[in-house]
Amino acid sequence: MSSSYEAEKAPASSATSVTGGPHVTTVGDATALNVDPNTLTVADLYDKEKFDLETMDNKHVFQLLQCGPEGLTQSEAEARIHKFGPNRLPEKKINPIFQFLSFMWNPLSWVMEAAAIVAIGLSNGQGQPPDWQDFVGIILLLLGNSCIGFYEERGAGKAVEALMAALAPQCKVKRDGKWETMEACNLVPGDIISIGIGDVVPADSRMVVSNNVKIDQAALTGESLPVGKDAGDEVFSGSTVKQGEAEAIVIGTGLNTFFGRAASLVAGANEGMGHLQQVLARIGNFCIVSIAIFLVAEIFVMYPGFRYRYRRGMNNLLVLLIGGIPIAMPTVLSVTLAIGAKQLAEHKAIVTRISAIEELAGVTILCSDKTGTLTLNELTIKTDSVKQYSDIGTDDILLFSAYASRVENQDAIDKSVVDSLHDTSLARQGIEVLDFIPFNPVDKRTQVTYRRLSDNTVHRVSKGMSQIIQELCTRDMTPEVEARLHEDVDEFAMRGLRALAVAEETVPSGTADGEGSGFRLIGLLPIFDPPRHDTKETIDRAIDLGVHVKMITGDQLAIAKETGRELGMGSSMYKASILNKPDELAGIANSVDELVLRADGFAGVYPEHKYEIVERLQNLGHMVAMTGDGVNDAPALAKANVGVAVADASDAARSAADIVLTEAGLSTIIEAFIHSRIIFQRMRNYAIYTCSVTIRVVTTFSILVFAFKFDFPPFLVLILAIINDGTMMTISTDRVKPSRHPNSWNLKEIFAYAIVYGCYLTLSTLIFFVVVAKTNFFQRHGCKAFTNHNDFSFHSVIYLQVSILSQGLIFVTRSQGFFFTERPSTYLMLAFMIAQFVATIITVYANWGFTEIYGAGWHWAGAVWIWDIVWFVPLDFVKFGMAAIIERFVVAHGPPTAGEPVTQEQVELARQRTRMSMEASQAVNRISTIPSRGASYYAPRMSDHVSHRRNFGNRVKHMLTKTGKHVTMDNNELRRLQSTQAQAASRVLSGNN
Repeated sequence: MSSSYEAEKAPASSATSVTGGPHVTTVGDATALNVDPNTLTVADLYDKEKFDLETMDNKHVFQLLQCGPEGLTQSEAEARIHKFGPNRLPEKKINPIFQFLSFMWNPLSWVMEAAAIVAIGLSNGQGQPPDWQDFVGIILLLLGNSCIGFYEERGAGKAVEALMAALAPQCKVKRDGKWETMEACNLVPGDIISIGIGDVVPADSRMVVSNNVKIDQAALTGESLPVGKDAGDEVFSGSTVKQGEAEAIVIGTGLNTFFGRAASLVAGANEGMGHLQQVLARIGNFCIVSIAIFLVAEIFVMYPGFRYRYRRGMNNLLVLLIGGIPIAMPTVLSVTLAIGAKQLAEHKAIVTRISAIEELAGVTILCSDKTGTLTLNELTIKTDSVKQYSDIGTDDILLFSAYASRVENQDAIDKSVVDSLHDTSLARQGIEVLDFIPFNPVDKRTQVTYRRLSDNTVHRVSKGMSQIIQELCTRDMTPEVEARLHEDVDEFAMRGLRALAVAEETVPSGTADGEGSGFRLIGLLPIFDPPRHDTKETIDRAIDLGVHVKMITGDQLAIAKETGRELGMGSSMYKASILNKPDELAGIANSVDELVLRADGFAGVYPEHKYEIVERLQNLGHMVAMTGDGVNDAPALAKANVGVAVADASDAARSAADIVLTEAGLSTIIEAFIHSRIIFQRMRNYAIYTCSVTIRVVTTFSILVFAFKFDFPPFLVLILAIINDGTMMTISTDRVKPSRHPNSWNLKEIFAYAIVYGCYLTLSTLIFFVVVAKTNFFQRHGCKAFTNHNDFSFHSVIYLQVSILSQGLIFVTRSQGFFFTERPSTYLMLAFMIAQFVATIITVYANWGFTEIYGAGWHWAGAVWIWDIVWFVPLDFVKFGMAAIIERFVVAHGPPTAGEPVTQEQVELARQRTRMSMEASQAVNRISTIPSRGASYYAPRMSDHVSHRRNFGNRVKHMLTKTGKHVTMDNNELRRLQSTQAQAASRVLSGNN
């Protein structure tokens, strides 16, 4: 350790000790660090400007952590866990009271709660008691929704907690000088752990003893090959031991690990509020503003204009408050999404953030990681590209290579070579191995000496790096062969293939250590990570659905291009470093934004690059989905509109993702695209319907008050709301056709449809009212006459007219053509029939004096049904007319198409959005302790709060209860997931096949 390094280590001033005790154990030159461990704080320990535990000498690590090769005592470990905390990512507990109240804490509920206050507190006077009937009805409606949601969430939460306790990961640690197995969450810095083949490293550690160890860091760095680790090297939490065994000292736990730092990046992916929440906010605001306008108008007309008495006017105001608010909108959409999530689960896609289903329907660009996502993450010999340098054929070259490979305790290369044989048993069939030299970092080759049983001759085969094998060969190595070898290696490199050379010689003496006849080069094997068998088809189907696919990988550019070529993704791929070098864009693109949009992929990508790519695409107006499987994918998964963790993904990736695939490959995501678009169509149909009904109710009853001083009973509006909302719950299973293109919420279109439909329905009621009140048309056909405009029987008739035609509108909004050409679901049809049967019975028989309703008889019921059917038929033509107008005059300001040039205006817009994102991020950092509010109020059960982004369990607890499946995990899967930072529900659902 240099003196300059030692000078940086000044004593800390804090009185808080890392270990909580004065005991110091040093190893080697303990005085090399000028620091007092007893006064060293946790913050100082992990400040890389002061101490870099990842690179400093092991003896200094032991000194700083006050431990030795024998590990910690139990008492020391208990003291440290209070200082460092448990070895897991923090989980946020939800107060059950606040959880229950959250269901009633959104602007739509506030309006209904205001209506309840008006009914019980303000609706009195003139000798009449408060309107307790409406008050009780409103409260029951609110409590019913809250109780159902609370029950489902709490039940799911308890299920997750139980599974967490059952699946706690284990590790082997030395305590009090003895090895014992314990839960990995109890590890602390300074513990000595033992890891062996197949184990997942439970915490960031430094190797103390290493016995030919190779670590698979693909989930962390995206690299396909395992990395050799020697004493003094660092191993990261979440990586897997592929070869050998070792002892290591824990240097980081919980958030102070590579895993934890990735989680911190995920937390920075603050998208504010979810896309669906923003849509719900604007729809809710549309309804509230519509109600507010007519409320103010009614107040001025009734009191100053008509001189209404106080109580009479309050009842009319309640009609608008109760009837205009789509109180069940969040619930209906939640049910729609939940059922959609169950359907996706049947197709091996676990939804962890329910509103991501809606966002998936609008995805225009799919950014995919390569290693383990597009490819198998398994090295394979590309047998059709093997190069020959002698008279030995390809099959024999592969066989000789297998001789020079292990058949047990294999590393990745040996496994790929042996697996290239059509029968792996041939690797030892017909030979007797006399001597085997495994691969080591110095020689960089393997070698086998064997006796061929068929003729009792002895031969020797070696395989390894092309340069090493070339230097080894002394027979037939002519300049022409050397030149050809170099050309072949360069060709493989250009194609992104790794080269493995093979040489052989005979041993005339017939002994294991005898001198050979001289090695001669016989072949060059291309090694690559092959695409999954279904990846190309998956990409083609995604393109057919209007989704552009980009490869975002940490691997080399040549490898990325070769993979893209095989998959038909295009070859316009670039190194990610170009994103930070605008001066290198000349001749490629006019700006970084245009490059990101037009490129087929990027290689050499770090987490911050992936994050930036996703953000730039979003700023250009695209809905982005990101797939991945490693820790390095987690930040971009969280930033993307939809993060998709593929099967066997790391726990960090699952924690950040919105959808987790439990089946290998990407084919499941195509089903997710299709089902999400079906779900989107259901939600869009309901949105148009509910906005139309809001316009219909507020305009109809306001105009009736203005024109005829008609006082409709608020209790009937409450019944209308309950029946309509109950019926609309069934839209979650409606039969609709998915779009062939990405969907998006065009709220101007939705509001335009709503206003036209609402006004049409209002017109049907106004004309009906005029015909009944001003003519004797219906009386001539057997219907009884009414004494005045506010006859209690007339209230019942108007109620039925409004109920039938309003609810019938859903059959028009749900279809693209004529309503009868697209059959609705059985549930929706039955719900409509039952609801209108109830409404008809109320109109015919109800004699509820307390709410000013009297039965009007069957004649009036029949007349209303005929009237509404006549007015229902033209609704399809109203729809067609609106569609033609919108298609002709509405200009879609969509995002630029991937692969096409970007206009300067679009680039400037992206820059503005980027600046706004940076400013918003800085603002969030400054006020991170303030709970976010705003549009999230509208969908409390589709929570997108950042505090939940790392908690996989909180986001899948709906699925645990709604699927009704028993979740299990086999031992092999559990061992693979023995990462100490693993989110418990992630570990559970990975085995839910």
